[in-house]
Amino acid sequence: MADNDKPIINPRDLALDHWSEGTFFESRDTSFGKRLGLKDLGVGYGEVPPGKSGCPFHNHHVEEELFIIIEGEGTYRFGTERYAVGPGDILGAPAGGPETAHHLINTGTVPLKYLSISTMAATEICEYPDSGKFDARTRTAAGERRFQFTGRPESAVDYWDGEPGI
Repeated sequence: MADNDKPIINPRDLALDHWSEGTFFESRDTSFGKRLGLKDLGVGYGEVPPGKSGCPFHNHHVEEELFIIIEGEGTYRFGTERYAVGPGDILGAPAGGPETAHHLINTGTVPLKYLSISTMAATEICEYPDSGKFDARTRTAAGERRFQFTGRPESAVDYWDGEPGI
């Protein structure tokens, strides 16, 4: 925990980062697990405007996620299904293949506010079924991103490609 931080945080006191990508992805959010002294558990808070999503449809191979809806209404796209969600709903996103792919879409008229909680694996692979991408990343023991690569299977190289003597 940072010197001035308590083991308690209220979302209304968080400084949020605002970002957007294209016409569908937008959020005001922040991560704050480290401020609570957590090393192996990621915690975040997000506010997604009406008609937007805070992330692409994706699945994790290692990490698990949990979302708690605080305010607003939305659709939880999970695998091939879509579920209406609202305040008090708790959403699970276990590790797996495309059958556990997920994202939240704000289908209401006010910002969709939620907590996100996830395991923090040292190494993770994510797939993005809508776009055919994958993402590989590693983290240091302190949770900082060490390596990240995003690509598509057709851009793969042979295991021995570029090695000396080959």
